[in-house]
Amino acid sequence: MSSSEKIAAAETEVEMISDMFNRLVQSCTMKCIPTDYRESDLNKGESVCLDRCVSKMFEVNMKVSEKMQEQAGAKGGAGGMGGFGM
Repeated sequence: MSSSEKIAAAETEVEMISDMFNRLVQSCTMKCIPTDYRESDLNKGESVCLDRCVSKMFEVNMKVSEKMQEQAGAKGGAGGMGGFGM
């Protein structure tokens, strides 16, 4: 793999991670934080909800990433994004 290919792969990985983070923030915020802010700080229920939501998102991300890497390995290609699953 040439240097430019490595840079392109790294840029793609950063874009994927940024996209995942943005979706995580949007999804968990909509699910756990009401639109009518009553307090400046998170209450216990909101905090627990956010913790669980983020945990589930990372768990699913890891499983999908592992599955994609397995499939890429089964096809004989090394096209898996190493490290994407964090």
